[in-house]
Amino acid sequence: MINRVVLAGRLTKAPEFRTTQSGVEVATFTLAVNRNYKNKNGEQQADFINCIVFRKQAENVKNYLNKGNLAGVDGRLQSRSYENQEGRRVYVTEVVCDSVQFLEPKNNSQSNNQPKQQGQAQNNPFDNSDDEFSDLPF
Repeated sequence: MINRVVLAGRLTKAPEFRTTQSGVEVATFTLAVNRNYKNKNGEQQADFINCIVFRKQAENVKNYLNKGNLAGVDGRLQSRSYENQEGRRVYVTEVVCDSVQFLEPKNNSQSNNQPKQQGQAQNNPFDNSDDEFSDLPF
């Protein structure tokens, strides 16, 4: 069976970050992904996709992505359920991200959003502009 999701969209708000009881870092965020059509009023429609990412990728999301940033995710669709405080069963469908890519150029993202920390541009793990393979013809 195949369960693969690839999305590109903008974060609707700053990612939420937590650490599990076993010490695993977790980041959650929502991507607004435009649909390929507009409604009868000519307005662009979007889907709002919940995403979750773990460990080092979660730390990178926390440090380098913010509301409005363009990001790409590659992962799988997962459904789960839990019982809330009122005792009701809550069902959740989300993308469990294997990788998250920062899709905006450094200059573009810094002019639109204030960086979360100084020196962010120099240490961006999503930036592959200095990739050792960037000179390959394919």
